[in-house]
Amino acid sequence: MNSAPRFALAGSPRYAVIVAVMAVVLILSNIGASKGVEFGPIITDGGFFLFPLAYILGDVVSEVYGFRASRVAIFTSFGLSVFASLCYWVIIALPSASFYEGQDALAATLGPVPQIVLASLLGFLAGQTINAWIMTSMKKRSGEKRLWARLMGSTGVGEFVDTLIFCVIAASVIGITTFGEFMNYFVVGFLYKTLVEYLFVPVTTLVIGWIKRTEPTYGEHPSAV
Repeated sequence: MNSAPRFALAGSPRYAVIVAVMAVVLILSNIGASKGVEFGPIITDGGFFLFPLAYILGDVVSEVYGFRASRVAIFTSFGLSVFASLCYWVIIALPSASFYEGQDALAATLGPVPQIVLASLLGFLAGQTINAWIMTSMKKRSGEKRLWARLMGSTGVGEFVDTLIFCVIAASVIGITTFGEFMNYFVVGFLYKTLVEYLFVPVTTLVIGWIKRTEPTYGEHPSAV
């Protein structure tokens, strides 16, 4: 018989740190995603190495703190990314000093970011929410067992939805114009993010185990889903 799912309260310092890191990773990913990157026939963007980390952190939050806490983390990251995008717009719009020579480069780098942010946030919101829902739903059935299955199962679906939404909106911003380039961008992005998360399942499992052991309130909040 499976044990009941257990969670920790979201008011702990560890939860706050994880949410802060998620937000920073998402903001940096949005900046990096404005640059198209090629590795031979492979097309991706400059944020490719950062974004999987946001999902790994999301898995930690879902498993340890539950679905409600995951939604708070997702919407907090969402709001801070929107705020960052507004700041970029203000910074670009401010009149340049006579000695400042980087305005064109600044505008070229941060100018596309609002559309990238839209793509990233809509994908992140949908993908992370689905990811968290699958994680917690599976945990309700299996309790503390089969963590690896929850991590891998939620990742595949969440990353597919996230990557598809992001690529549909962002492809034209980074210069992708043909269907072949789009499929390359989408398939490579999906496979890369998913495989990275799968490769990091042992590390994610260790991190989750450590937080469960050291989180004083773990097991005291069974209604967190």
